[in-house]
Formats: sequence, C-alpha cells, structure tokens
Amino acid sequence: MTESTRSGFVTFVGRPNVGKSTLTNALVGEKVAITSDKPQTTRRAIRGILNRPAGQLVIVDTPGIHKPRTLLGERLNSLVDQVLGDVDVIGFCVPANEKVGPGDRRIAESLDGYGRAKKVAIVTKTDTSSRDQITERLMEVDGLREDWAAVIPLSALTREQLDVLTDELLSLMPVGPALYDLGVVTDESIEDRVAEIIREAALEGVRDELPHSIAVTIEQMAPRENSDLTDIFANIVVERDSQKAIIIGHKGSRLADVGKRARAGIEPLVGTRVFLSLHVRVAKEWQRDPKQLGRLGF
Repeated sequence: MTESTRSGFVTFVGRPNVGKSTLTNALVGEKVAITSDKPQTTRRAIRGILNRPAGQLVIVDTPGIHKPRTLLGERLNSLVDQVLGDVDVIGFCVPANEKVGPGDRRIAESLDGYGRAKKVAIVTKTDTSSRDQITERLMEVDGLREDWAAVIPLSALTREQLDVLTDELLSLMPVGPALYDLGVVTDESIEDRVAEIIREAALEGVRDELPHSIAVTIEQMAPRENSDLTDIFANIVVERDSQKAIIIGHKGSRLADVGKRARAGIEPLVGTRVFLSLHVRVAKEWQRDPKQLGRLGF
C-alpha cells in the first residue's frame, strides 16, 4: 500500500436481522461473524479486515440497536454507541423486502449524535426483492436524512454491488497506511471464533425466547498429543433448567446435532479434525446479573 492509500473504520447499523453480519462476512470474504435469523445474534464488536490496492477497511460488526429488556441488552446498546463514536463511516442498513418503519427512522435520526462519521445508506437483500420494492425502499431511505454520502442497493448473498459499496467506503476513509497486517482477516482470537461457531449451531432451530439466553464459554482447547486432533471442551450456558432440557433434546439428540454442526464450522478454522465436548450448564438469569455477565465476557 502506498502513501496515497486510505484506511479506516466502518460499522453497519440497523434493526436486528437486517443483514449486517452477512454483509460483513461477504465484504471480508471469510466468515468472521456468525449469522442467524434470530435477533441480537451479534453480541460483540467483531472486526473484519478487507484489503484492496486502494486501502484497507476495518469493518466493525456490532449488535443490532434495540430496546433493551435486560442488563445484557443495555450493555449491547452501550457497545454500539461506543463504536459509532469512533468509526469513520456509518453504513445504515435497511432490507429491501421490508417497508421502512419507526425503528428504522429512530436509528436514522440517532445518527445525528455521531457528527464526525460520514453516513452511507445501504438497502440490503435485493436478491429477495422485486425491482419495485427496491425502488420504493431507495426512495424511502433517501428521504430519511439529508447527508447521505451515497445510497447503495446490494445483495451480500449474490455479491451484487458489493464492489460499488467497497469503492465508496474506501473513498470516504482518511488517507493513511493499513491499520492491520495484510494477511489478517479479523482480530478475534481463535477461541472466541470457536465459541461463536458453537453458539451459532446452538441457535439453529430453537424457540424465539431461547436465543438471548444462550452463551458459550471455552474451558479448554489444545492439540492432542501424538494425534492430528484438536480437543475442545466448551460450555453452553443457559438461564433455566427448562432451557437446558431444550438444548440437550430427547436422549441428547439435539446436543449431538449442535456438536456435529459446530465441528463442521470449527475444523476448517483450526485446520485439524476436532474432538468437541459440549456441556450444558445453567447460570440463573445471567442476562440480568452483573457478576455473571462479567464472567461471560460482557
């Protein structure tokens, strides 16, 4: 990268489940953030790094902005607020297949509080929408603010218009050298990425009230001596005994399924076969308990 290259931080905001994590992964070209159709899947500020000859984008994937019902929810919103105050560009995401609603308007208005960041509007999920829907959404979004640097429709799944977004974001970044080494795709530790893959597997197919209650901790992770296996011992943490029963399933069938799905995601990441031992434990009302939240990394 030359002296004229640009680099900086961008984050995507929007209601939960508008496709922010999917967009982050598509831009980075590798899965760095887990995805799910469950709201508030993302719980940390995860950085994905995109390198181009013109510069480097550091994409900070954050939780969706929502009305908090628990201490965890308050801390997630506070995390988003902190990130928004630090980034160079904010991408406001709205799905093409849903009308702009009060939640979108509230988030768009809240961007007034982050004066230093340039703002880009992004209409996501165009692959699932008609041309009329996309046009309608672009007009609605364009009217939400006067100061959009650009309004871009795209599909993260089909990669349509991703290059247009990348070029636009890079052009809005300050001139400067790369912030991360060129081979780095995320600053997340392997253990954190493994924990997230397990949580993603546990989220699949559970009832709506359960996702918020699931957390994952890695107890131990190490290569097995004289073997090509990596041993991973992890806890899936829930809030109630009834939730523990749901995660385990009839005669352990659901937990076995979670392990199978998680291993499929973990093995390419660690580069070996994996022995994965999952234990489900109950931490009563952990989302509301400051001590428990601290232990779980929130």
